[in-house]
Amino acid sequence: MSDHTYRVTEIVGSSHESCDQAIRNAVSRASQTLRNLDWFEVTQMRGHIENGEIRHYQVGLKVGFRLDEEG
Repeated sequence: MSDHTYRVTEIVGSSHESCDQAIRNAVSRASQTLRNLDWFEVTQMRGHIENGEIRHYQVGLKVGFRLDEEG
């Protein structure tokens, strides 16, 4: 395994379906503008309740991406 240097950024994904889908939505969107995504860490989970039912999920993530190699 090579030595890598990573940058970490925080994002929030959302979904009407599930926490899992909120994570997938966040990673999918982040991959459109960030290169070399390698990992994520869930830092927060929350949701919106309406009339006693869960209506919306939000998941806070830290995502790590490798910085481009020099040269």
